[in-house]
Amino acid sequence: MNLSIVIPLYNEEESLPELEAWIRRVCEREGYSYEIIMTDDGSTDNSWQVVKQLSALNPHVKGIKFRRNHGKSPALQKAFEAATGDVVITMDADLQDSPDEIPELYRMIKEEGYDLVSGWKKKRHDPLNKTLPSKLFNKVVSLVSHIKLHDFNCGLKAYRNEVVKAVELYGDLHRFIPLLAKWSGFNKIGEKVVLHRERKYGVSKFGWERLITGFLDLLSIVFVGRFGKRPMHFFGTLGVISIAGGIVILIYLSIAKLIFEEYGIAERPLFFFGILALILGTQLFVTGFLAELVVKTAPERNVYVIEERIRLAEGKQEPKVKM
Repeated sequence: MNLSIVIPLYNEEESLPELEAWIRRVCEREGYSYEIIMTDDGSTDNSWQVVKQLSALNPHVKGIKFRRNHGKSPALQKAFEAATGDVVITMDADLQDSPDEIPELYRMIKEEGYDLVSGWKKKRHDPLNKTLPSKLFNKVVSLVSHIKLHDFNCGLKAYRNEVVKAVELYGDLHRFIPLLAKWSGFNKIGEKVVLHRERKYGVSKFGWERLITGFLDLLSIVFVGRFGKRPMHFFGTLGVISIAGGIVILIYLSIAKLIFEEYGIAERPLFFFGILALILGTQLFVTGFLAELVVKTAPERNVYVIEERIRLAEGKQEPKVKM
């Protein structure tokens, strides 16, 4: 199959028929074999009834329904698990992403060899309370991840199927799929300017609160990605620095007392700071050892994405890489 088009949705009953018809026209015009996977994230309107009606009219439409709202990342994760197309394209259900972008995104994956292509809504029609947090967030993520993308939040993205099978999404990690893909070894990441249309139906589900949760998720994913399999490198390094600082402080105070005959050293704030540094360093070391024990017994400790094998059977299927 050429294409899997993944659409997470929450209370978008009005836009779904128009979106499905638009996607169908594009795919039939281009001659793609395709599937449309709509994941209903616990909608409280008639979205799921609309999905069932569309599936009855178009056998390419498939649906997944959550009993309650879990968020965009779980909705994408379940659709990614079900996707069978060589190229997987995600888009939002609110008609702000144009299906006319599909052929060029597909071409960039198949012909130019990109692992992932992210849309860039260069000209946006969202209100200020949505665009300002997004711009700030994108700049920080690009700086931290060293991935030169202008719009990590864009829902319109294209992937090789191997990419969506190699990443695992939970919480709000959908905003970091390019970074997750990079940690999994998929380094050819591109960008395409895409049309951003004004919302036709419903209201936006996002606002300023995403800024705080986004930065927390970024810290978490960067830490786990770099030190998830070697936590002692992080905690041990901090422990060595702290212990070394404490030792230097206490040596200095000891020399000051022996040579310069200073009195009341134990009453100086520097003395207590040195003791605190030793205690903190020891605690960091213990934390590192405990983390190493957890990693040693974790089933994911030797999970890696294998691109190719030569004269070797695949054996047990590689599970997903957790970030």
